[in-house]
Amino acid sequence: MINIGLIGYGYWGPNVAKNIHVNPNLILHTICDIKKERLLKAKNVYISQTNYEISYKKLLINPEIEAIAIAVETSGHYKLVKEALLAGKNVYVEKPFTSTVKEAEELKKLAKEMNLIIHVDHIMIFHPIIKKIKSLIENDALGEILYIDSIRTNLGQIKKDVSVMWDLAVHDLSIIDYLMDAKEPFYINAVGEKFYNPKESLCFLTLRYKGFISHIQSSWISPLKERKLIIAGTKKMLVFDDLKSEKLSIYDKGVDIISGKNIECDDYVVKIREGDVLAPYIKQEDALYNSLEHFRECIKDGKQSISNPDKALRIQRILELADKNMNKQIV
Repeated sequence: MINIGLIGYGYWGPNVAKNIHVNPNLILHTICDIKKERLLKAKNVYISQTNYEISYKKLLINPEIEAIAIAVETSGHYKLVKEALLAGKNVYVEKPFTSTVKEAEELKKLAKEMNLIIHVDHIMIFHPIIKKIKSLIENDALGEILYIDSIRTNLGQIKKDVSVMWDLAVHDLSIIDYLMDAKEPFYINAVGEKFYNPKESLCFLTLRYKGFISHIQSSWISPLKERKLIIAGTKKMLVFDDLKSEKLSIYDKGVDIISGKNIECDDYVVKIREGDVLAPYIKQEDALYNSLEHFRECIKDGKQSISNPDKALRIQRILELADKNMNKQIV
């Protein structure tokens, strides 16, 4: 059994608390939040099953607590992760890892020196359908990947400390990183606008990788909530729509090249291939539960998380470069 202290019971903290609590091999030792009304909310749920603190420092000095879960605004990650590591605690932290690449690199180095685990909750790589897509790609069911198109939009929640790209596109970047074996883009372009916010609330991110391209649309100001991923391969194509009951559809569609000497003048050089659509059964699982369980296994076995600082850094380098290239004009 591993005792975990949770810092932050605001927007996402209740979900983290619930999934720690229902895991039979984890103990939700303490919930911490600086706002008393949030702690009262937690007490209404967990009553005497856990402890409650306003000061996070009490969690860090408690020898019973082996790991700290951090679910606060991104701007607070660096300080809390650093203090937790220095206190000898393994760390689970929400995405994005930190506000800057420099901060992330420092924490990575510190965790290595302290022989501790940092698990960044890039939750989508623990989704059962993303795992299924990974298997399809590894088994060459889709063929060579041509492009990956992603849409992640809704109306709100507009955040002040990060842009919509850092909040939403980070999910899709983590998916691409996982599916395509940590390939990194050689071209990054971003267009965005700061509607109602000091940071971008709408963003279109385009990336070129060796062999394929990707386009990621992120918005906090859309009338529609969408969570859609399209992957086109040379053999098959798929759509993952996280808001549908049948979330994954695999299309036996594509483009065939016609070659040979006897092609008639009115034939196309390429022909569209239309086939069946398969909606495979995939057992439902909670991605957040899977993420926390992976964190537990890493602590137990003394191994690095698949969502470790190296992965987080690859994604944050893309985000920083995209920020730098945001809305660059062609003269």
